[in-house]
Amino acid sequence: MVTALAERPTLNATDRCDRCGAQAYVRVELASGLELLFCAHHARAHEEKLRDLEATIHDESGRLAATPATAADGEV
Repeated sequence: MVTALAERPTLNATDRCDRCGAQAYVRVELASGLELLFCAHHARAHEEKLRDLEATIHDESGRLAATPATAADGEV
């Protein structure tokens, strides 16, 4: 069963991917209670195996599309 984690704080810039150290956007809780953090790239790369393990996945990678790539006009 894969569901969103309840009552967990939103991942922020200090949360880092356990594979590469990039900012984490996906939190995975294994049946053992261990927690893994992944960047969007590594979450996609390992998604099939995590689903096979029936891990609980909380995906915040949708926030990437809402983040502007450049500063707005007038910002430095």
